[in-house]
Amino acid sequence: MTGRGEPKWTVETEPSAPSKPNVLKQSGRATFPLAIKSDTAIRNGFVEVKFKAVSGSEDRAAGLIWRAKDANNYYVVRANALEDNVVLYKTIKGVRTSLEIVGRKAGYGVSTPVTSGQWHVLRCDFAASRFKVTYDGKSLFEVEDASIVDAGMIGLWTKADSVTLFDDLTYGEIK
Repeated sequence: MTGRGEPKWTVETEPSAPSKPNVLKQSGRATFPLAIKSDTAIRNGFVEVKFKAVSGSEDRAAGLIWRAKDANNYYVVRANALEDNVVLYKTIKGVRTSLEIVGRKAGYGVSTPVTSGQWHVLRCDFAASRFKVTYDGKSLFEVEDASIVDAGMIGLWTKADSVTLFDDLTYGEIK
C-alpha cells in the first residue's frame, strides 16, 4: 500500500465475473491499497483490467499502475464511481499528483460515467513519456510525463474504503 491502513486482497467466487468463476477483491481500508505483480518489468507497453466498483462512501475507485519501482513510486490511472471521472496521476515518494491532459490548459481528468455494480474496462498504453487512456473501449485522453522513465512493475490500485472487484488483468510489452 501507499500510505497507511490495512488493505485486504482476496480471490473470491463472483457469479457476474467476466471470466468465471473468480475475481480479485479489495475490501480493506488504506490510503491506496496496491496489488503489485512483482515479476513484471515493462517500460513500454499496456496494462488493462475489467473492474466492478461495489461500494465505498469515502471513495469507490479502481486503478491500474505501471512503471512501479515500489509502493511509493508509480503511475496510476483510476476510474472513480463517486466522482464519475477517470484521472491519471504520478505517485513519487508516496505523494500523488494528477497530470495534465495533452491539448488542454487545465482541469482534472475526464468526466465519464463510472457506474457502480457494473463491469467496466480500464486500459493504459504507455510508450516513452506518452500515456493513452482507454475506458470501456473509448479513447479518453493522453498525458505526457517523464517523471518515471525506467521499466517497472504493473498492478492494481484502489483508494480508501473502496470495495472493488478485478478480473482479466492483461498486460504486455512493446519492443
